[in-house]
Amino acid sequence: MKLSEYARFDGLELAALVKSRQVSPAELAQLALDGIAAVNPTINAVIGPISDWKEQIAAAAPDSPFYGVPFLIKDILLHARGIPCDAGSRLVQGAFVAPADTDLMQRFRRSGVIALGRTSTPEFGFNANTEPLLYGPTRNPWNPAYSAGGSSGGSAAAVAAGIVPIAHANDGGGSIRLPAATCGLVGLKPTRGRTPVGPELGDPLHGLGIEHVVCRSVRDCAAMLDAVEGPGVGDRFVIGRPRRPYLDELRNAPRRMRIAFSTATYDDSVRPNHEVVGALEAAVRTCTDLGHDVEEARPDYDIDAFHRANIVLWASFLAAGVTGIAEATGRRPSAENLEATVLANYEYGLTLTALDMEVALATMNQVCRAVAPFFERYDLLLTPVWPSPGLKLGVLNANDPALGAKGWYEHLFRHIPYTALYNMTGQPALSLPLAQSSGGMPIGIQAVARYGSEDTLMQIAGQLEHAMPWKDRRPTIHVSTTAA
Repeated sequence: MKLSEYARFDGLELAALVKSRQVSPAELAQLALDGIAAVNPTINAVIGPISDWKEQIAAAAPDSPFYGVPFLIKDILLHARGIPCDAGSRLVQGAFVAPADTDLMQRFRRSGVIALGRTSTPEFGFNANTEPLLYGPTRNPWNPAYSAGGSSGGSAAAVAAGIVPIAHANDGGGSIRLPAATCGLVGLKPTRGRTPVGPELGDPLHGLGIEHVVCRSVRDCAAMLDAVEGPGVGDRFVIGRPRRPYLDELRNAPRRMRIAFSTATYDDSVRPNHEVVGALEAAVRTCTDLGHDVEEARPDYDIDAFHRANIVLWASFLAAGVTGIAEATGRRPSAENLEATVLANYEYGLTLTALDMEVALATMNQVCRAVAPFFERYDLLLTPVWPSPGLKLGVLNANDPALGAKGWYEHLFRHIPYTALYNMTGQPALSLPLAQSSGGMPIGIQAVARYGSEDTLMQIAGQLEHAMPWKDRRPTIHVSTTAA
């Protein structure tokens, strides 16, 4: 198999080729490694190898859904036994090697994927871009002058460039959906509690942080969710399990849905680009043509209270993490090992009190209660993912000392007005690459469903993938182009 052939297949197709013995897992692993060699010097997505892939192949079950499929893991939160994790930070660099697999890593292994490397992330995931000082910028394969998004930018860039068909990602404010949108991929943030995050953490980012993958096809997204969903041992809360496999949801025509759409950003100073608005309007027309009832509407909630709570949740979690790392390593957090805005938010987090946290959590509850009734009236909400089709490198500079903690927060979230609400409410939200700009950059459209309703997202995603296909689009930097 050639690289150009390998990169045409999604994960389930590659697994089928392995099971029919048309290709071996070792051949696929070598093709992915060749892909890393071909494009990673340009996009800088993979920051460390995982060399035990032959042992992984020997341990994988041949009847697993993704048997032998090459895979990459994002370098934060998820841990693989014996593999370093730097979290994109000089403070952590070289200090931590995972003693055991986290729950999700165990399930990834049981799905049959073969982990070949770690992908870059911004420092402690606190950015919608991936430009850590530790490893340098990850470049978007569609245009290397543009951001690959964040904080799962390394994983998204690698999948978009054809290195692997699917890669680990996580999302605390849009970090699966944002890079998926700007790299032309499928990116699902599952419902809070749908995928395991233990045993080291119970509620990452106070429940805002959710784990899953980025990939090129809806069916890979569904099949991987089938493989990894469900509570871990010792989880405090268990949500309702799916009635049938998510992959099956793609095979059945969905019922007629009531769908809302909105381009509103809740900030008069932020207006979506006309091409982004056009992309949403095209998706709305398609949903109407498919027989759904579509109208313009949006949830109503206290946006100022949301932001006051959100910065407390982010800064307190960051401060606790940095404090724990400092105690474990003996390293003192400073400008020598933390980027300027991360250091500022760490220091701000240290000033927060138990009362600040109580107020933030109470606000989180109020926001959830305000938004949930909207999704009793509507099955889905469609919005943009980004207000513009792509963001150039350097716009979200986390090492800008002029911004400070709140200045950085405001600067960051002004650029990502559509995604973070659904981390606070815990609802499932999905980015689909339904359009492209006149400059060739992907434009993602977000679909949000009520709590626990990934089945609804899979149904509409399957319809839209068929009606507005993206499979044959290829970025400028791609393993097939490089090989040719």
